[in-house]
Amino acid sequence: MKARFLLPLLAWVLGLPVLAEEKEAPAREIKAAPVSGGHVFAWPFLSSEEMKPRGATTTGSEVTLMSGSKEAWKRLQEPGLDKLEKDRRAILALAGNYRVSFDFTETVGLAENFKPTRPYFSWGTENVTLLEDRGKFISLQHSLVMYFKDEKGGVSGPHVMKHWRQDWTYEDPEMQVYQGDLTWKKTATPQPQGKWTQAVFQVDDSPRYEVAGAWNHDGGLSIWRSDNCPRPLPRREFSIRKDYNVLEGIHEISITPNGWVHVQSNRKLQVNKDGSRKYVGQELGVDRYEEITAPDLATGFNQYWAKTSGYWKDVRETWAKILKEKESFTLKDTYDEKQLFEIHFEYAAGLEEAEKPDPAADLKHAQETIGHFLEP
Repeated sequence: MKARFLLPLLAWVLGLPVLAEEKEAPAREIKAAPVSGGHVFAWPFLSSEEMKPRGATTTGSEVTLMSGSKEAWKRLQEPGLDKLEKDRRAILALAGNYRVSFDFTETVGLAENFKPTRPYFSWGTENVTLLEDRGKFISLQHSLVMYFKDEKGGVSGPHVMKHWRQDWTYEDPEMQVYQGDLTWKKTATPQPQGKWTQAVFQVDDSPRYEVAGAWNHDGGLSIWRSDNCPRPLPRREFSIRKDYNVLEGIHEISITPNGWVHVQSNRKLQVNKDGSRKYVGQELGVDRYEEITAPDLATGFNQYWAKTSGYWKDVRETWAKILKEKESFTLKDTYDEKQLFEIHFEYAAGLEEAEKPDPAADLKHAQETIGHFLEP
């Protein structure tokens, strides 16, 4: 992958803004309205210029939104389904090809003379693929699949980069709970009956957070609401914020006819080594997944996955063994002046160019790389 395309994708993964362009659908306008000089949501007495969302530098190709309802949505609405099957179909409906937007605004400040940071907004195109379905366990892989426009309007792509993963487990008896300082601890799931845990993994397949919650289906709405959940700072925050080290919050995932919406109500918390805690603020986030019919995302992902899936499976299985055997673990931030995702991505990029696979070398690299980042 050429550097000029890899860098925008890395920016997207790291939480920096990336924009694509939109095509008008026949029945509705989908272009974002320009920022006005008036009301700013949550901060009505601050100027729109002062609260302008953090910028964007990359231009993508046009997208076409799907009209009507997804087949997964129609299957979810079928009568006569028991609760467990409705839960499963709601989770399976998360898969698809999407325009994804990430929109976050601080709503409460708890420090003296608090001044909100500028809201965060980015969007791109993302494929969500079903990796595994074992009935009461479902795994979904997210991958960025981007088409970029050059200065003359020419389009190149697809350019693919593995993104995050979510694993769903029914009535999971235990979870990996984030403790702060890149430390996770195995913890019993409180009252797991009827609940699903959602385990979220970073772009390098290391753990990020895990939380339990229940699906509710009523009046055509399927929504999953989580318990309160601590997790590391998101990449959109840790490069600019030093006043807190844990983000905790409650998540809601709602299935829509053309995709899904993930709403987050988060608190920003400083947890010190002596155990003392201090909240510094709150934020509201809305991640919106809207099914698209163009450009083609699945083909690009399939081509990438055909070359790299064996290695990423080794990475997942190495982590699964660690999570099963260890009661707690702590990760190093860097090894040899590199972050974990950098080493994995460099190796995966080499696999895309390799003439033939070397499974033994893949497994060895996965195990050794992860081992370098585990604190003794």
